[in-house]
Amino acid sequence: MPHIDLPPDIPGIRSGFAYRPDTARPLVELAEILLRGESTLSRGERELIAASVSSGNGCVYCTTTHGHYANLQLDGGRPEVTSVNADPPSVPVSRKMRALLAVAEKVRQGGPNVTESDIAAARREGASDRELHDTVLIAAAFCMYNRYVDGLATWTPDDPAVYQAIGEKLMAGGYLGILETLPS
Repeated sequence: MPHIDLPPDIPGIRSGFAYRPDTARPLVELAEILLRGESTLSRGERELIAASVSSGNGCVYCTTTHGHYANLQLDGGRPEVTSVNADPPSVPVSRKMRALLAVAEKVRQGGPNVTESDIAAARREGASDRELHDTVLIAAAFCMYNRYVDGLATWTPDDPAVYQAIGEKLMAGGYLGILETLPS
């Protein structure tokens, strides 16, 4: 049961967005830029970072939503997403992506946990400054999004089909498509 009077039957972060559309716009625009904008990291890789951070934070809604969306965009699909949530060191990704996921995990634990050696390790695997920047910002943003979802106790559906449908809508309209569904 949500802590405040959120619109019924709207899951997760979308219910907070519907409650306060004026604050939704900048949050959605940030997600669009970080997860779908121009980058040398694929959309699936960026969604994998979001799902991994969300899993570490215990945010079921965001883990499942971004896991499904990553699954739709990654060549490896479900095995990659499942393993990043269950056993991050075993995830079948490139060495660079593994190093970036390690940086994201340190950000999730708290920014000061990211060390020069973490950054150096990612650079040795080919991570650029832009990829490091975006990984840190994705991880930090998802800590905020996760706390927004769980701090309001938003509705988290149990039905995997709900998350599949969300992923398909994101594939079709991106994050900005969410804004079209909000009350004006």
